[in-house]
Amino acid sequence: MKSVLSVNGLTKKIGKKTLVRNVSFDVKEGEVFGFLGPNGAGKTTTIRMLVGLIKPTEGSITITGYNVRKSFKEAMRQVGSIVENPELYTYLTGWENLKQFARMLGDVSDERIRETAKKVHLDHRIHEKVKTYSLGMKQRLGIAQALLGNPKLLILDEPTNGLDPAGIRELREFVRYLVEEENISVFVSSHMLHEVQMMCDRVAIINHGETVTVATMDELVERTAERVEWTIEPLQATKALLEQEEDVYDVVEEDGKLLCRMPVENIPIYTKMFVEQGMHIQGVRTVAVTLEDLFMELTGGEGNA
Repeated sequence: MKSVLSVNGLTKKIGKKTLVRNVSFDVKEGEVFGFLGPNGAGKTTTIRMLVGLIKPTEGSITITGYNVRKSFKEAMRQVGSIVENPELYTYLTGWENLKQFARMLGDVSDERIRETAKKVHLDHRIHEKVKTYSLGMKQRLGIAQALLGNPKLLILDEPTNGLDPAGIRELREFVRYLVEEENISVFVSSHMLHEVQMMCDRVAIINHGETVTVATMDELVERTAERVEWTIEPLQATKALLEQEEDVYDVVEEDGKLLCRMPVENIPIYTKMFVEQGMHIQGVRTVAVTLEDLFMELTGGEGNA
């Protein structure tokens, strides 16, 4: 698949402080890409660079083939975004808000406004004042603004903040609709692991302004497969043996025990091997690892998963 967004070595410094350091990832055509990290990890700073609100100190951003630094206007025409919260005129109607935004874009017809309002399920309330809207309706109106220019990439910064469970589910379903029916790639930042898991195809995890990992959700789920915990002596000699085995990986020492990933059905084989090697086995069990555990592990135990 082609990349709609390519980010390479993105860095932002203010004075002596580095807010984002060497962040790299790609968003492909036809996917929902999650940008996950604790509050304060650098997500919004990165997004502000993606949409041209601030300039990166180093690195490059390419949107549908346009380099943001060299072809700014062309690149920005490919993007719709909501950074932090939708900026709306609450004393105007939804229609008047969209008309105002359409004037800024310069080439948006009334038919396009009607079509976009219908897509976000606001056509029946579009002529009412925004101050009468619920938070979920305001979020949908903000998305409508972002979609008016018919972008190839939609960027949403913490879009579920403040929404009730029904609003979150509605947003999730709408994002999937945009990808599957409208051929729009969606970039979603969040500190909520559960929401990213439910919504996204791939994810980049960021912490302290640096990329921790980029993986598909299936790959992350695979990394949460059961681990085997060995209570055994001598610890280091056992660890050395396990590290030599081809079907054993991620061997770590934790609280005086050994944790590793291996086929569970091979536990009897290794138990026999350890006994023959003179190891003293006090206990062995499987330990389930959740995505929340993995998130906390990858981010050093910080933030709200």
